[in-house]
Amino acid sequence: MIARLADAWARLPGPPTARYPEGVPFTPALANGSMSVELYAPGSNADGRDRQQPHAQDELYVVLRGQATLQLNGQPLAATPGDVLLVPAGAPHHFEPFTADFTTWVIFYGDPLISLQES
Repeated sequence: MIARLADAWARLPGPPTARYPEGVPFTPALANGSMSVELYAPGSNADGRDRQQPHAQDELYVVLRGQATLQLNGQPLAATPGDVLLVPAGAPHHFEPFTADFTTWVIFYGDPLISLQES
């Protein structure tokens, strides 16, 4: 399996939804078992906001372009291309601020937390 940045980038932003009326800022790239990879570019839509909620799986962010500050449990972590950030399952987080070109692979993995799956 292979995920190509150019292919994923061409799908952003995705079609509008109720949550993202200006277009979805992420797209699936590949998956296997409990692991999945998405390309995430919060600046790809007109809104330019990161509306993430805690996720049921652990996440790794591999920063490709731009700069951002990950707000993780109220702690700011500055990120630039080449950085890898870990967000444990269930942890409140979002990127703020971020440059318009901020782009990152997001790798979800591990057993989902039951409490988040039910919500």
